[in-house]
Amino acid sequence: MEITSAEITQQIQSAKNGKQGAFKFLLDFYWNDVYGFQLKRVRNEYEAEDITIETFAKAFDKIDSFNENYTFSTWLITISKNIQIDKSRKKNASISSQTTDTFNDHAHKIVDHSPTPEDNLIREQNLAELLRYIKLLKPHYQDVINLRYFQEMSYNEISETLEEPLNNVKVRLLRARKLLAEIITQKQ
Repeated sequence: MEITSAEITQQIQSAKNGKQGAFKFLLDFYWNDVYGFQLKRVRNEYEAEDITIETFAKAFDKIDSFNENYTFSTWLITISKNIQIDKSRKKNASISSQTTDTFNDHAHKIVDHSPTPEDNLIREQNLAELLRYIKLLKPHYQDVINLRYFQEMSYNEISETLEEPLNNVKVRLLRARKLLAEIITQKQ
């Protein structure tokens, strides 16, 4: 079935009006475009999936700012590209801050990256707090977050485990992350 630009425009308008079905339609229709774009850029399936989910989360949060005079796919790709560039900059900044200038540093130092007892305590407290926030979500959102981030399952593995279509898993994870972010923001 061929989807017309008029149907897409109508779905975008429905999404702007908060219709969940429209968000699902847009996610399903544009997922492969954004994911394929990122996969070519980062050459890592896991990273491409994460950036793609972040792209849709950001786009859906800012859907009211979308101008219908432009193409929705171009808008999504631009958001996706900016997210990927930001992530690359952060990664590169982290790497460059850890390197030393060999001309100025005659002695090579081996950095101990193992966490200090203080780091372990902070991480455990943050994890406990995060788990408390996750428990505030509905059980089906808790499940998908647990499978993705704590059991590190791929989307396909989650789909098989939950016996749900892959796109439903993607939408549920997207929604779970958004709800979790809202809970964390409210509690702080």
